[in-house]
Amino acid sequence: MPDLPQLLLFVVAGWLLNLTPGPDVLYIVSSSLRQGARAGMVAALGIFAGCFVHVAVATVGLGALLAASATAFTVVKVIGAAYLVWMGWRLLRSAPGQWSPDAAAGAAPLGRVFWRGFLTNVLNPKVALFFLAFLPQFIAPDVADKTLAFLALGLLFTVNALPVTLGYAWLSAWAARRVDRVRRAMHWMDRASGLLFIGFGVRLALTDAPAS
Repeated sequence: MPDLPQLLLFVVAGWLLNLTPGPDVLYIVSSSLRQGARAGMVAALGIFAGCFVHVAVATVGLGALLAASATAFTVVKVIGAAYLVWMGWRLLRSAPGQWSPDAAAGAAPLGRVFWRGFLTNVLNPKVALFFLAFLPQFIAPDVADKTLAFLALGLLFTVNALPVTLGYAWLSAWAARRVDRVRRAMHWMDRASGLLFIGFGVRLALTDAPAS
């Protein structure tokens, strides 16, 4: 494990990285704006669970396989890109004030909100590659068990991200409750979010596999 100054640097860097908007943040914000803080927090927990999967597979070597194998990276990349584009298409087609594809329900069940957040994170191979690129910088060369250190830092990064993602959920719901203009604009928010999700999917599809 890093010493205290390095550990504090790791925590701060993690917070800054998690504040950067991406598919995960967009999903949390859009869920909160449409269904309230509870749905946004459930979405954040789904993404939180997805990060544990990435930490686990990176620790046991699948992340290294994605970094070394163009075929493995391409397979996961195409699945993740297709899922992001599908979510974007659903948003573009949603009726005013709705996001859920089940129009009669009016709002997606919380279990589905969680599952979609989980898949948004898990089906993005760039998250696994991020862990492989970011975490080793904070593992001292003389650490006896580097695998255990990698796992510990991955878990710390994931737990460290949770206050940020829950904060995004709460602030988005707060804005939706108190700013009437935001509520009237939610139909266009769906459209803008849909285009962004499709853009994220296309960008992921065009991402080159890392050099072996």
